[in-house]
Amino acid sequence: MARKPGAGSSAVAATAIALGAAAFAGAAALGALSVYVARRIIIPSKTRVEDLRVLGCTDTTVTLSKTLDTLAPGQYGLWFSEGSGHARVGGILEVGPGWVVRELIAIDHGDLPTATRGSIAGWFYLHPEELNIPYEDVVIETPVGPAPAWLVPAARTSGRWLIGVHGRGVRRQECLRAVDVAHRCGYTSLLVSYRNDGDAPPSADGRYGLGDTEWPDVDAALEYAIAHGATEVVLMGWSMGGAISLQLATRSAHAGILRGIILESPVVNWADTINYQTDAQHAPRVVSTIARKLVGSSWSRGLTGQTSPIDFARLDFVQRAAELTLPILLMHSADDGYVPPYASRALAITRPDIVTFDEFTIARHAKLWNYDAARFNEDIGGWLSRLP
Repeated sequence: MARKPGAGSSAVAATAIALGAAAFAGAAALGALSVYVARRIIIPSKTRVEDLRVLGCTDTTVTLSKTLDTLAPGQYGLWFSEGSGHARVGGILEVGPGWVVRELIAIDHGDLPTATRGSIAGWFYLHPEELNIPYEDVVIETPVGPAPAWLVPAARTSGRWLIGVHGRGVRRQECLRAVDVAHRCGYTSLLVSYRNDGDAPPSADGRYGLGDTEWPDVDAALEYAIAHGATEVVLMGWSMGGAISLQLATRSAHAGILRGIILESPVVNWADTINYQTDAQHAPRVVSTIARKLVGSSWSRGLTGQTSPIDFARLDFVQRAAELTLPILLMHSADDGYVPPYASRALAITRPDIVTFDEFTIARHAKLWNYDAARFNEDIGGWLSRLP
């Protein structure tokens, strides 16, 4: 049968239009996803992700759905009912198909018997009074305004201080787990808050800087420590708090008083962490690359809401390893699940002269104390005793 004149060219044109439309739609979807990821990186979350089911409880046990976190040995905090409740759970008592029974140590607040969702957290303690050690509520005057902190004095007057810096999306309660060992080693502990963490005032843009903008708030805490008798200071940072501590150690005018840094599950290189988390969501790797470009550029501030871009090169302490001079105790778990240990390993290999690397297994992100408190305390206590 004869083909009508122009039919072939029309079909080709239609195909080209369809392919072009599909490509445009694909690019638009990729761009939208990249913007979403970029905003997730820098915008503080107002809600806690409840990734497990609460299946029931008795006076002494709680049954939870089976996840990597609920299967981890040790003792943990359990947030439930959209963050309105908190309990403490201990060892695993029984494991079945899809469920885990754990010891119920205490319900701090909330109605656990009616809860249906929850999340495992490293916050085992909620307040320093639970440690049975005298403490004070103090205020640090930071560049964004007055920020609350907890001061736990050493048992005897000492110029040795430990400043605890919590991670992204949590608060200074995270640092309480290190107070006991610091106190036994003769250190005063100062547990600080910083911009956008929910305790300290927000920044002008209300965005995280991943350590690049938060370190001046901790620098103000360092000034406070010096003004109140500190002569030797150790920084201890969890997760993003590690990134903040590294920025402080290399940028502060007061860095001369620092004697060492303890890093617990730290972000040593943000590119690795963002790549890892993007991969975990089964998104194309290019999404991670675009997202970093967005939060690292001035032209995209209309999309991200940032006042200033993030300098990822300045946050990469594998590449900046030669600039580090202080002794570092670096503790990370191979099974972290949130911040991969690649950069921590690389830093330890690059600077074995100053880095003491203790790699855990099984422990989850920023939960090394929860998994093995004895090892955690022994590692920190031994390292502190060897500081010059």
